[in-house]
Amino acid sequence: MPAAAKPLVLSAFLMNTTSHIIGGAWRRNGAQQHRFNELDHWVSLVRKLEDAGFDMAFFADVVGLYGDHEGGWASHVRRGLQVPANDPLVLLSALAATTDRIGLALTSSVIQAHPFNFARQLSTLDHLSGGRVGWNVVTSALENSHRNFDGAGLAAHGDRYDWAEEYLDVCYKLWEGSWDDDALTQDKTLEHDRGVGLHADPAKVAKINHVSERYSVEGPHLSSPSPQRTPFLVQAGSSPRGRDVAARNAEATFSMAPRRDIAASHAADVRARAQAFGRAPEDVLFIQGLSFVVGSTEAEAREKAADLDASIDDHALIAHTAGSLGVDVGHLPLDAPLDDLETEGSRGHLEEIRRMAPNGQITLRELAHFRAQSTRVVGTPEQIADELAAWQADGIDGINVINSEIPGSYTEFIEHVLPELRSRGLARDPQEQAAGSTLRGRLTGQDKLPDTHPAASYRGAFTDFSAAATEIPREVLRPQN
Repeated sequence: MPAAAKPLVLSAFLMNTTSHIIGGAWRRNGAQQHRFNELDHWVSLVRKLEDAGFDMAFFADVVGLYGDHEGGWASHVRRGLQVPANDPLVLLSALAATTDRIGLALTSSVIQAHPFNFARQLSTLDHLSGGRVGWNVVTSALENSHRNFDGAGLAAHGDRYDWAEEYLDVCYKLWEGSWDDDALTQDKTLEHDRGVGLHADPAKVAKINHVSERYSVEGPHLSSPSPQRTPFLVQAGSSPRGRDVAARNAEATFSMAPRRDIAASHAADVRARAQAFGRAPEDVLFIQGLSFVVGSTEAEAREKAADLDASIDDHALIAHTAGSLGVDVGHLPLDAPLDDLETEGSRGHLEEIRRMAPNGQITLRELAHFRAQSTRVVGTPEQIADELAAWQADGIDGINVINSEIPGSYTEFIEHVLPELRSRGLARDPQEQAAGSTLRGRLTGQDKLPDTHPAASYRGAFTDFSAAATEIPREVLRPQN
C-alpha cells in the first residue's frame, strides 16, 4: 500500500544573474531575468513565492567563470553564462527585510570567505531574518574560482572535500560552542559582581582556539546565538566523497538526477551513509531540481515545450556542463560524441551523464537537450501532480523549481500546479506558514540541530576557555596591603 501523501518541500531555484540553468531562455518574450540588477525584481518574485507557500527561495552562486568554450571565455560573456553574477548574501539581506516567512538560502564556497567572517555574516542574517537562513556548502569545481582566491588552479577533488570538512568544523565551533543559549542576559540591574549590570555572562562565552592545517581561529564568535544557531545546511555533492560529506553534515541534499530511479538510489545511499555517522535516515531531506511546462491539455503542454526548446542556446547549455568539467568542446560539431573524460571538476555530474547515455557516449547536441529536458516535467496540472507523487514515492521530499522565465515559470506553477498539489495533500496551505518560524523549524520541526549532528558535539566544549575561566582575579591584579 503506498505511503500517504505529505506536503513536499517547495524551493525556488534562483540565481542573481541573467542566464542560470536553461541557457538562452532570457531572450523569450515575457522573460524578465535580465532585470537581475534591480531589487524590485527580486522583492516582487520572492513575495509572490512566500504568498504561495513556498518554503524557500534558494540562490545558487559561482565565484568564477566556467572553463573555456569555443576557444576562450568570450563565449560566456557573449551568451551571459552566469556572468555577470551578483553576491546573493547581499541580496538576501534586502529580502530578509521585505519578507516574513519564506526561507532564504544561498550558496557559498569554502574558498571565498574566511570561516570566522562568514560565520558572523550568517549569524547576523539569521538574527535579522528571524531564523530563516540556509547555506548550500560547496567546494567550487571551477578552476577560475580558485584562481580568484589565490589558488594556483583547481584543487584535487578529495582535497576540496577535506577543506570543506575543516571549514565546517570551524563554523560549527563558532555557531554551537562559543556561546551558551542564555549567555546574553542584558540585565540592567547593578547588583552583580563589580557593581555593574550583567550584559553577558562571562562563564558562558568562550574562545574556541581552533588550529588546523588551513585555519587558526581564536574566537570568540562575535555574534550571540541566532534563532537557528547553525543555519539550515544543504549540500549537493553526488560523488562518493561528496555523498559522505552530505551524509555527515547536510540536512538537505539538492539533486539534479535525470530519472526517478537514479534519485531513489542516491537518496537510499546517502541515508545509509548518514546512519553510519550516527544520524537518522530521515535527517537528510532530498530536494530534486525540476522544471515544468504546464498546459490545459497534454498536447498544449507538448507544443509549449517544443517552443521552449526552439529558443534554447545549445552552446550555452554545453558550455555550462563541459565548463564545469574543465573541458572545451566548443570547437567540435554539435553531433560529435563527448568522449570519456577524467576530470577534477564535477565528477558526480559526469557520472550522471554517462548513466543516461548508451555505452557511456553522448553527442554534444544530446548533451544540450539532456541539460534542458532531463529534469523537465511536461503535462497538465493533474499529470504533473501524478509525476510529483511518483517522485515522492521514490523517496524525494521536495522540489527545487527551475525556471526558464522569471516570473512566468513560477506564476504558472503557482496558479495551475499548486492548487492540484494542495488538493492531494502534496503542498501546504500558505496560511500554515506563520511568521516567526525558522527555516529549520518549518522543514524539520525543530529550530536547532539535533544532538546527533556532528556540530552538536561542540556545545559546552569550550568552558575551559570561557571569559570567566581565564579571568585574572581582582586580588591578584590589586593585591591588598
